[in-house]
Amino acid sequence: MDYSIGDKNIEAELDKLLEMLDQNETIQRYKQIEQRVKNNEKLTQLVEEIKQAQKDAVQFAHYGKPTAEQEAIKRADELTAQFDEHPLVVAYREQLSEANDLLQHITAMIQRGINDQLEKEGL
Repeated sequence: MDYSIGDKNIEAELDKLLEMLDQNETIQRYKQIEQRVKNNEKLTQLVEEIKQAQKDAVQFAHYGKPTAEQEAIKRADELTAQFDEHPLVVAYREQLSEANDLLQHITAMIQRGINDQLEKEGL
């Protein structure tokens, strides 16, 4: 068996699959909302504020200031809740879940096809 021809066929089929996935409506929606999340200034600011509050908590813990540490942790938790409840983040997570479900379904179909083919060939 000439593996280079088989590899080229597999590569060509993989390219077709990737192109089909890229054009899939679920994947398109996911990519659109992902871009909106990345470009949203409020979300970017929230992430930076969360990081700063977490850094503050670590520093306060290091310097033995438990009250200030707890306040910083509380602030980080509040900011994280704001982030998690933001409509774009909620929509992003829903689209991510749908895209993941699609990819898992496709992966399962491919695995079944390969297993069926291997059984037919007696391997």
